[in-house]
Amino acid sequence: MLYLPYTQLPAASLAFGMTLEIRTAGTPDNLAGAARQAIREVERNVPILAATTLAEEVNNSLAQERMVAELSSFFGLLALILASVGLYRVMTYTVARRTGEIGLRMALGARRPQVLWMLLRESLELVAMGVALGIPLAFAFARLISSQLYGITKGDPLTICAALALQASIAAIASYIPARRATKADPMVALRYE
Repeated sequence: MLYLPYTQLPAASLAFGMTLEIRTAGTPDNLAGAARQAIREVERNVPILAATTLAEEVNNSLAQERMVAELSSFFGLLALILASVGLYRVMTYTVARRTGEIGLRMALGARRPQVLWMLLRESLELVAMGVALGIPLAFAFARLISSQLYGITKGDPLTICAALALQASIAAIASYIPARRATKADPMVALRYE
């Protein structure tokens, strides 16, 4: 930032107007009227276009960054929804392919909670493998991002734990629905499924 006296400003920059900055101990909104009055007492023909606070100026200057952050959040949420739907469809397909096996297990005396836990455990094992691959990648990319962005730490355990808990719960719900549907089927119907 460079401050120059009014008389030293180039003629081209005067087309954009001048800025008067006032430091105040109180609220800036209360001072705007008094500042306008003081300027009019000195020169009545000076147009005063706007009075804004520093907080408003900073807020306006960050509009583009805020929009990028909102779009990133939207696309992250969209990716989460697509991953959840994809996981649900994969589990539905897996359970449908194993309907005969599920029917045979239940016909041989397996209880529904046992079969349900077996199917849930297999899907949660897939989630655990994803976590085992994802955490090192998250830390690697966090190191790259933290070097390019201000205020981003290399490893935020709270964010990573929250993301893991969210993904694990979505995986459990997406696995539970088709697994529960499969265990409610009649074993004889399931044996004749194929």
